[in-house]
Amino acid sequence: MILPEIKSHLRKDKKLKGIIDRITIAPPKPRTDLYLSLLRAIAGQQLSVKAAATIWERVLNLFPNNYPSPEAVLLIDSEKFRGAGLSYQKAGYIKNIAQFSLDETLDYTKLKKKSDDELIGYLTQIKGVGRWTVEMILMFSLVRGNILPLDDLGIQNAIKKIYELNTTGKQLKAEMEQIAHQWQPYRTFACMYLWRSLDNIPK
Repeated sequence: MILPEIKSHLRKDKKLKGIIDRITIAPPKPRTDLYLSLLRAIAGQQLSVKAAATIWERVLNLFPNNYPSPEAVLLIDSEKFRGAGLSYQKAGYIKNIAQFSLDETLDYTKLKKKSDDELIGYLTQIKGVGRWTVEMILMFSLVRGNILPLDDLGIQNAIKKIYELNTTGKQLKAEMEQIAHQWQPYRTFACMYLWRSLDNIPK
């Protein structure tokens, strides 16, 4: 359950209140395997929630015990990833994450101490891991409460619909930030309501 104080704060936004009053969401549970979360995020990029889940299951089935360890990922032929439904580009990005986990660290106990901005800077060093991907990790693995993924099409579409905006690009993002200012420090939870209003919340 979303804490009453969070819902009470977000209901101050009258537009968002209408969604909160008719929709129930469950807060995400921390996922301590950040390496696996990154792989899953890359595999599901630019796909519907349903398609992403299907391809991710196929990817897991390529590995013993359904776990793509960094060593196993680096050894597997990219054609096998392609057969599971990943593009060659995504296969390359997944291998980049595996190499990074061995060369640097994706240890949860170490990375959870970093601030949001520090984590964005750290993880976007990996080729193929962009800001949006890290924001999903912050929201759904580390459960950081005040993330606003401005580049997420679902959030953009929900805000445009609810707040009757017809702008695009930088102007739209500026308006999104202005609207979301009143949600702080609970922008993550506001976004979860917005996704659910479209029935397309990420996993």
